[in-house]
Amino acid sequence: MNTTKLFTSVLTTAVIVGCLSLATNSVRAADAPNIVLIMSDDMGFSDIGCYGGEINTPNLDQLANHGVRFSQFYNTARCCPTRAALLSGVYQHQAGIGLMTGEKNLPGYRGELGRNVVSIAEALSTAGYRRYMAGKWHVTKHVGPDGPKDNWPLQRGFDKFYGTITGAGSFYDPATLCRGNTYITPVNDPKYKPETYYYTDAISDNAVTFLKQHADESPDNPFFLYAAYTTAHWPMHALPRDIAKYKGKYDQGFAPIREARLEKLKTLGLVPAATKLSPQSDDWNAVKDKPWEARNMEVYAAMIDSMDQGIGRIVAELKRQGELDNTLIFFLQDNGGCAEGYGRGTPRNGYATDLKPMGPDDFQQKIWPPMQTRDGRPLKTGPGVMAGPEDTFIGYGRGWANVSNTPFREYKHFAHEGGISTPLIVHWPSGIDSSRNGTLEHQPGHVIDIMATCADVAGGAYPKRFGENEIIPVEGVSLRPAFSGKSLERSDALYFEHHLNCAIRDGDWKLVCKGRTGLEVKQFAWELYNVKADRAELQNVADKNPEKVAQLLAKWEKWAVRAKVQPWPYKTK
Repeated sequence: MNTTKLFTSVLTTAVIVGCLSLATNSVRAADAPNIVLIMSDDMGFSDIGCYGGEINTPNLDQLANHGVRFSQFYNTARCCPTRAALLSGVYQHQAGIGLMTGEKNLPGYRGELGRNVVSIAEALSTAGYRRYMAGKWHVTKHVGPDGPKDNWPLQRGFDKFYGTITGAGSFYDPATLCRGNTYITPVNDPKYKPETYYYTDAISDNAVTFLKQHADESPDNPFFLYAAYTTAHWPMHALPRDIAKYKGKYDQGFAPIREARLEKLKTLGLVPAATKLSPQSDDWNAVKDKPWEARNMEVYAAMIDSMDQGIGRIVAELKRQGELDNTLIFFLQDNGGCAEGYGRGTPRNGYATDLKPMGPDDFQQKIWPPMQTRDGRPLKTGPGVMAGPEDTFIGYGRGWANVSNTPFREYKHFAHEGGISTPLIVHWPSGIDSSRNGTLEHQPGHVIDIMATCADVAGGAYPKRFGENEIIPVEGVSLRPAFSGKSLERSDALYFEHHLNCAIRDGDWKLVCKGRTGLEVKQFAWELYNVKADRAELQNVADKNPEKVAQLLAKWEKWAVRAKVQPWPYKTK
């Protein structure tokens, strides 16, 4: 029986009922693999080494060399919608987070992970898994320490949680930092007291602690670990030892790095040999403060380097426990490189001069400026303020985001390839034959497929009901056939919408348009690309293929109604 069709059938908590029987290659919970799901934040397609980048990522590269890399895997173009789709296995609008974590009073835009879906942790709880999370949650509008917590990690299936409830903040003093359901600060947490607090390290270290505790407390149960890094989301914060590795690396500017990455991508086979670079967004010759601009990218690279080191510590703990071979590891990203301008301008009214030091139990009240350090200094922004230290708050900007997304167009927010393309590394020695080590998988996939894959390897752990709630079927398909080089039997296209940035990927064809955010939203003309021949979306063939445009648009519109994309969250004209 086709295992990917398993998840669209009617399921009970432990037994599939209806016309489909349980797949013959499903496993009992006692034999199920452990699962580690690692997600990074605001990174581009070509940043890590095994996807074309010059940044030092030996641990991710090693996982890729002993696993499978997907060359056409997609996210939803933005942080919390991707997390909603990833965790639920359905499109983000169906899960209630079609835009961000704000209430729009429309079914697809409630700003909360709905109770019509289960999280991966909730689904795996029915198969005997213990579930742990370290990092960024960002799928609830209720983020205060005393507000509702029914959509916090422990209430959505996790046994243990360390991390942040909201989406971004200082890496030295992250806002909404929690252990379990309790707000903490880096200085009052009795369970984690490093010499220097850095959030990326804290995520890695607490993930390792959870694995150690699991070995002591529940050695007979498989585990699910979700490590959701905020690397490399603004602000550009990194430790001096990591920044030093990249000194001078980016002094030549944008173009040389883009060109080198494209050549490496071609050599690796991740893009066709005929692929050309998308237009360059910014001219290095026009940059006024080149040392400042280069420093921003040095810090960005250092952030990714630090995350890779932490992933190495997680892998080392799996090895120490003898669990690496029987652990399915995923690594992917939530959206493309970020061209947002946060922290790139100097405040018009200067910096506050009346800030007071914070006590050990005082919480950061702001996610982005105005903010302060715990000892009372303002966070500085704009040209000339060298990124990295705790008293800075700077984004790396459009020019470097264009580099991160090499060779694609557009950025985070958009449905063009630069906004929605992510690496996906899959490592599972006992589930992927060694003959597949280092291979590329060119079949398209989507974050909605991760739930279906986890449920598949766990033995069909996807409930029709959970608690008092009816659960809608997953939209994704299991990626497991691709691990052995087989076809994914996907019965429908892949769909996208965020801020009226819309797309449908159907076979080799992609229909895509841009939107504009604001109180009024104008939808731009639809563009058509044959992505097999033109992955960089440089040759719009819509005018030459009006029937294909009409066909794909009709499919997209039908999906938009079914998946709660429509009615639109804003007025259109």
